[in-house]
Amino acid sequence: MASVHSESSRPTPEEARAEHARLSEQIAEADRLYHQEDAPEISDAEYDRLRRRLETIEADFPDLAGTGAASASVGAKPSESFAKVRHAVPMLSLGNAFADEEVAEFVARVRRFLAWPDDKPLAFTAEPKIDGLSLSLRYKDGALVTAATRGDGEVGENVTANAMTVEDIPERLSGTGWPPICEIRGEVYLSHADFAGINARQEAAGKPLFANPRNAAAGSLRQLDPAITASRPLRFFAYAWGEVSEAIADTQSGVLERFAAWGLPVNPRTRTFTDTEGMLAHYRGIAAERADLGYDIDGVVYKVDDIALQKRLGFVSRSPRWALAHKFAAEEATTVLEDIVINVGRTGSLNPLAKLRPVTVGGVVVSKATLHNEGYVKGVGADGEPIREGRDIRVGDTVTVVRAGDVIPKVMDVDLTKRPAYSRPYEFPDRCPACGSRAVRAVNPRTGRLDAVRRCTGGLICPAQGVERLKHFVSRNGFDIEGFGETYIEVLFEAGLVHQPADLFRLDFQALKAAVVARREALSAERRAGAEPPKKVAKKKGDDEDKAIKNLLAGVEARRSIALNRFVFALGIPQIGEATAKALAKRFEDMPALIEGIAAAAEGQGGPDWLAFSSVPRIGVTTRERLLESGLHPEAGEAPSGERVRLTANQRESLIAQYGDLDAARAAVERAAAQRPGDAYRAFADDGEIGPVATDALIQFFAEPHNASAVNELLKEVRTEPMRQAASATAFAGKTVVFTGTLEQMTRNEAKAVAERLGAKVSGSVSAKTDLVVAGPGAGSKLKDAEKHGVRVVSEADWLAMVEQG
Repeated sequence: MASVHSESSRPTPEEARAEHARLSEQIAEADRLYHQEDAPEISDAEYDRLRRRLETIEADFPDLAGTGAASASVGAKPSESFAKVRHAVPMLSLGNAFADEEVAEFVARVRRFLAWPDDKPLAFTAEPKIDGLSLSLRYKDGALVTAATRGDGEVGENVTANAMTVEDIPERLSGTGWPPICEIRGEVYLSHADFAGINARQEAAGKPLFANPRNAAAGSLRQLDPAITASRPLRFFAYAWGEVSEAIADTQSGVLERFAAWGLPVNPRTRTFTDTEGMLAHYRGIAAERADLGYDIDGVVYKVDDIALQKRLGFVSRSPRWALAHKFAAEEATTVLEDIVINVGRTGSLNPLAKLRPVTVGGVVVSKATLHNEGYVKGVGADGEPIREGRDIRVGDTVTVVRAGDVIPKVMDVDLTKRPAYSRPYEFPDRCPACGSRAVRAVNPRTGRLDAVRRCTGGLICPAQGVERLKHFVSRNGFDIEGFGETYIEVLFEAGLVHQPADLFRLDFQALKAAVVARREALSAERRAGAEPPKKVAKKKGDDEDKAIKNLLAGVEARRSIALNRFVFALGIPQIGEATAKALAKRFEDMPALIEGIAAAAEGQGGPDWLAFSSVPRIGVTTRERLLESGLHPEAGEAPSGERVRLTANQRESLIAQYGDLDAARAAVERAAAQRPGDAYRAFADDGEIGPVATDALIQFFAEPHNASAVNELLKEVRTEPMRQAASATAFAGKTVVFTGTLEQMTRNEAKAVAERLGAKVSGSVSAKTDLVVAGPGAGSKLKDAEKHGVRVVSEADWLAMVEQG
């Protein structure tokens, strides 16, 4: 069963924006369930498919890159039950591949980035990808001082006491040669035999069974009582490192050898290869013996062996360029879909969930799966065309489910031959199940197509949205209010004390205590009545309870001054993720200044034809402006003055894909030229880190009176301050750099990565805001633009000298 848009199809800009928002929401929720709750609801394969689709959309529509919370996310925020540990070096995720061709492309991509000749050997390690819980062990002078989970990649949970009970983890490194500070990273896991034993004991004690070894390992390591962890035979494989005070070895394989010498277990099936064929043969060999390993793996990880080359390759978004996870194929089963229920998301999206007759898929019992959106259930796309040959999904259907990990599957297909006679097409609700408000699918005025997602119109009056928006507001990357976890937000919302963010800053001790006591008494009454209670508030009495409440209020007070980027992200504005919030914070000193800028942009907003033209893939700002000035003329865009607007073949294809043919594109350019926005709007929209989609989202958000009112009320309680800039010690921090022409000593991607590492912003066009142009042989129109705007131009050699000087 396909998604609304296949991997190869290209949606319109409006459809892309809607799908991007939906995917971001689904990925963020999946991250939370997997990393924080140890209770995933979708399979690894489905998660990877969502990620790959998100990346495809961002590649086709660069303005959307970084606008969703999921674009650069890793993991989920750490649990409030553990002390937090900030990783000195972030714990990132890996890019995924599923086909041999993708592995070959990964190798080729690495060679291209490094300008590495095809006939020059390039070594890669290949090791089994353990399906467990990531853990970072910090050793000081050889002694284990801290153990932390991945968390969200930046901040993890302190599980030191628990880690010290794991037999494979030495409390003191053996041998010699370890750095004084050494963070060793790896995976905690359970063997199949030990997992079976744990579940047997759970069953005998009348306790719930674990779904799979990964969940059991994660649950065991994240126990508040280390004695429980000690009773479970956890294992550990080391495979990476974080902060080290001195280099361990020159190669990845050399580091693993040192780990083994220090008493840490490393996977014995790790090998090194210099050819793609050898890597793939090793992958197939491990896949063949997978069932006999005695522990769960879900693929093979390839890494560039030379650590100096790893540093050159660097990172992109949430993963390193020098590593790739080659995942195993999925497994299938059939079962009966017993019900379809609707969950309401933070942005009001009505998300269908399939309840399945429990079925074992590869040894894992699964009972539910997401159904994405209304079109997915009905079997039709946003354009009304069938996406599964007209087959809708109904209660009672026999469905094919697929998994590529030990979690919840994806519904892939429907067996129409087994459809019961009583079945009826599922009627998607037109009222929100949480608040009763109308639930609608918006119509794109330019395309006439329905949005893929149906949304509640209740806004802040909808309890489902209100609670989720407040949870987002206090989340780690938002206001990060200490102690205010999900349960307290629910308690305060249900008590009527908090309906908008400003209410949090108006709480008093007596009101908060009354709400906590009322919830506890309600839970007691429900237990006496035999009802199933909702989430519990920690049962504390007397001085302990008073102290906890005072700590909550102190956490609120500590956030009356906050960085602008956190403030903006916490508002939960559609299309405004962490990256865009940071981009806005670079350009405005505080929230009042940003609001003033948005208001000015709204007055000069461009028309729909200009917005559509600005979203055409591969048409950059410079080309767009020249086309708007001269029009799209015959003969490859020759302007009346005789100057040509040089369109590449890809740019022509993009215009044809957007408008049908060049004649229609020519007319669209004329309409767009008449609808060009003012300078205030373009200050946002032409910024590569913001773009027109995010600009329009900001304008729409503040155009809603209740949103503007909520922000103004919050600003009465909170003061915003400038964002702390990264790499502030370098001469390039905050500067805008443009590369043009052919670079001879490094690839364009490598040069961009170096500039961004030093705190610079790399732009594709030259304007009055550009600080430096690095020009190689063959530089063209950008040199003229630099001269026009008085921008400094240097050679590649000069650029490298400047980098060397810092």
